Amino acid sequence: MGFFKQTINTVPLQGQTVLLRVDYNLPLNEDGTVADDFRVRASLPTVKKLLADGCKVVIISHLGRPDGKPNPKFTLEPAAARLAELLGEPVRFVDQTIGDKARMAVKRAPGRSVIVLENLRFDKREEENDPGFAKELAKTSGAGYFVQDGFGVVHRAHASTDAITMELPSVAGLLLEKECTTITKAMKSPERPLLAVLGGAKVSDKIGVIEALTGVADKIVIGGAMANTFLGYKGFSMGKSVREDDLNETIDRIYAAETKKVGKNVDEFIVLPTDVAVADAIDSTEKRRNVAVDSLALDDIALDIGDATIETFSRAVLEAKTVIWNGTLGYATLPEFAHGSARVALALATHPEITSVIGGGDTVDFVIDWDARKGASFSHVSTGGGASLELMAGKKLPGVESLLDAKR
Repeated sequence: MGFFKQTINTVPLQGQTVLLRVDYNLPLNEDGTVADDFRVRASLPTVKKLLADGCKVVIISHLGRPDGKPNPKFTLEPAAARLAELLGEPVRFVDQTIGDKARMAVKRAPGRSVIVLENLRFDKREEENDPGFAKELAKTSGAGYFVQDGFGVVHRAHASTDAITMELPSVAGLLLEKECTTITKAMKSPERPLLAVLGGAKVSDKIGVIEALTGVADKIVIGGAMANTFLGYKGFSMGKSVREDDLNETIDRIYAAETKKVGKNVDEFIVLPTDVAVADAIDSTEKRRNVAVDSLALDDIALDIGDATIETFSRAVLEAKTVIWNGTLGYATLPEFAHGSARVALALATHPEITSVIGGGDTVDFVIDWDARKGASFSHVSTGGGASLELMAGKKLPGVESLLDAKR
């Protein structure tokens, strides 16, 4: 399935100065060092390709929510340092995003080099999609091309995803191309059977994705707090479990559509837990107790799928040829309640013949931490939470739509 936008492989970038948008919105340790470099590593193929073409690469990104003003807590300097370690060559960091200091630092850098500018969100105009800020970014970088490789931000129309494309000819980086083609293929032309594994906290955050998946998946299994909402809709008492009570009309619509599609066996298509792991509190000292979904006490809190459901879901994974997984199946930051998510991860990691597409911030964080190979055990681990959800739901992404169209 070909990509519908031009990329760094389809335009003449040799020897050019390139303005590269990445997503280095990284978690940091208390001492300011990078806690998780997954997104930096994901950007390496594009950076290395541009360097191989002799480009001067000027990198821009955001980090955190500094509210439109400089804040040392959100500096990109640690990300630049980690990039230098992974590249094995110097990376020049500039503590400004626009202006004469940054412009001269770029100008004085060697022809083949990497420069990281300071956090875009130190200027409030970034999130306002301000054309003037985009013009200053283009001028400061002196770039001949703009390359969009920050998949995690392309669902937002900001100055560095949208307005900048009015200033420079704009193409996709290798990561953005891979994210879009992999997720689109999984949704539109997967190798079947296609299984969707859905979890996380809220149904309301994923209505578009659920509705899109009900149209293409061969089976959907639901865990996490999302399952509590579905089980509550089915009439089960969920004790003190986290759930949403105002979505009956939405779930009515989902089940009505599926009944028409699959007949009377809709519960074999949308598979809910038959048991859950419960505790009296959300705490690391709590021990899991397995309870059937029709037997929760008033004070029980469902924090993971139960042991019987784990076996059911694992079996469903092994019967699939493509698995889309979005949302952990329990309170996976607590080891006692990560069993369901860990078993799905294990089933996928030990069966590389199954194409696995993993998205959603919590799910990605879990599998990266769980996997000794930092995500390499899976076919594709997405760098974008909201962007992957919107792409799966069939929505257009502003930061992709604004790039140059591929030649027909």
